[in-house]
Amino acid sequence: MDTASVGNASRLIHVNDVLFFQADTKYTRIVLKESEALVRMPLKELIEGLDTEIFWQVHRGSIVNAHVIDRAVREGPEKLTLYIKGSSARLAVSRQYFHLFKQT
Repeated sequence: MDTASVGNASRLIHVNDVLFFQADTKYTRIVLKESEALVRMPLKELIEGLDTEIFWQVHRGSIVNAHVIDRAVREGPEKLTLYIKGSSARLAVSRQYFHLFKQT
């Protein structure tokens, strides 16, 4: 559980409710199913406290909850896009993280 800012209020967020995290200048944007919040912590520092079996870094600026990935769609040899359950957001996957989505 972590504390995040929503407007001028603070709220407790349980990590199981998180769809994904995205870097946003000095903050990290936390996207939940029906809302979002900001936390003043860089993504690099945030990932150190997350379970990497559940939260996958897929881009220099994005960490996704693996349980909410609906599908990964290859849109060309250099482009892979994640579709997230419960969200209209699409996340780009950096080439260095393509291995997470290789079919065996």
